[in-house]
Amino acid sequence: MRSHLLNDTTAEHYRRSVTEGIERVAAKLATTDRPFTGVAVDALSPRIDAIDLDKPLHDTAAVLDELEDVYLRDAVYFHHPRYLAHLNCPVVIPAVLGEAILSAVNSSLDTWDQSAGGTLIERKLIDWTTDRIGLGENADGVFTSGGTQSNLQALLLAREEAKTDSFAKLRIFASEVSHFSVKKSAKLLGLSQDSVVCLPVDHDKRMQTVALARELERCKQDGLVPMAVVATAGTTDFGSIDPLPEIAELCAQYGVWMHVDAAYGCGLLASVRHRDRIDGIERADSVTVDYHKSFFQPVSSSAVLVRDASTLRHATYHAEYLNPRRMVQERIPNQVDKSLQTTRRFDALKLWMTLRVMGADGIGQLFDEVCDLAVEGWRLLAADPRFDVVVQPTLSTLVFRYIPAAVTDPSEIDRANLYARKALFASGDAVVAGTKVGGRHYLKFTLLNPETTVDDMAAVLDLIAGHAEQYLGESLDRAS
Repeated sequence: MRSHLLNDTTAEHYRRSVTEGIERVAAKLATTDRPFTGVAVDALSPRIDAIDLDKPLHDTAAVLDELEDVYLRDAVYFHHPRYLAHLNCPVVIPAVLGEAILSAVNSSLDTWDQSAGGTLIERKLIDWTTDRIGLGENADGVFTSGGTQSNLQALLLAREEAKTDSFAKLRIFASEVSHFSVKKSAKLLGLSQDSVVCLPVDHDKRMQTVALARELERCKQDGLVPMAVVATAGTTDFGSIDPLPEIAELCAQYGVWMHVDAAYGCGLLASVRHRDRIDGIERADSVTVDYHKSFFQPVSSSAVLVRDASTLRHATYHAEYLNPRRMVQERIPNQVDKSLQTTRRFDALKLWMTLRVMGADGIGQLFDEVCDLAVEGWRLLAADPRFDVVVQPTLSTLVFRYIPAAVTDPSEIDRANLYARKALFASGDAVVAGTKVGGRHYLKFTLLNPETTVDDMAAVLDLIAGHAEQYLGESLDRAS
């Protein structure tokens, strides 16, 4: 079994095995003509259940053949231009190369003696990102597993900086369309159920700062402690960006920690033409970024950034076997000192490879393309009487609803849209997302693929309308 260990004696075996796997994936990518096969869970489950993991095949080619049957054939392929559902981006080749390197070397980014150059590369990328944001010379941060972890850590720091003995008095302010991880983080941090104050949004799905000011003043008058304001730069459903400069002013006025969840909108940091849409982010105390959303990186590649590096001490714990206190005096850079994780992948390498091959402008041009595509998609939807589109896009998301001419019952329209989404997924012709707006069911295009065209969107809209009309026709037949 030692022949399977990656070392100096098995380098050739490694090269052959990885090459064979890459060739299978490359062939799959080259021949995939739709984002999904439409396989149902009841069809796929028996194939996987039938595999006896205690009886290995002892042959890489045989395992890859099996993998084709249970995974590669039926995977959901985000690179396809008609994958329009969630915040999953097609990935750039330099980042995939970085993934292959980091997996083979297998550095762990918790301590210097496990990563060395990897530690310095990650720190350099953190500095690059904080500089792009404009957080100042004392800024710092660390890579995380994703936006949920970044938001959790940011709110942990905010909780500690609030300096109160009564968690019951703490309040977090976020818009009603902010990410669910804000409420989840509050629960994990031991805060009360009503600690998150959800603020109304305007027509463009942006936090109403008048409501924020009112709630901050009420919080003060009631003897409560405003712990943090979470401003969103790219909401999951609408891509909306809260009014960051106005929120920053209120946070300064009331002495509240300002966190900006830019998991989605962080692509604007590299934008060639639209960087001004997140003006005000430089005044944040902490920022969440997900490179694996709008920097075209493989999952996972994310970070939490802070204005004041000293606040990261709230996540620090010294273990004698790992990062004893003496290492701080010896100026040994252990990333575990500022991370919620211990063992941690060298995900920063993917972004490093991308920047060194493509440059920031290359990433920004791709993100600008999908933002421009969303504008064209909005025009398409606004001109089509079959659909109701909610808001003009700020980033690359479109939320809309099929509206049949002859049906007025909102519940029946809900069911038609739900059916259309499900039928489209089952066909494999395209994948779209869904959400609720005002209690009603809507559909969603999340555009993160520069290869998607207006023609692709138009074709998918026709498919949606066709499925919805089929459902309504069958519904009328059943009723009669």
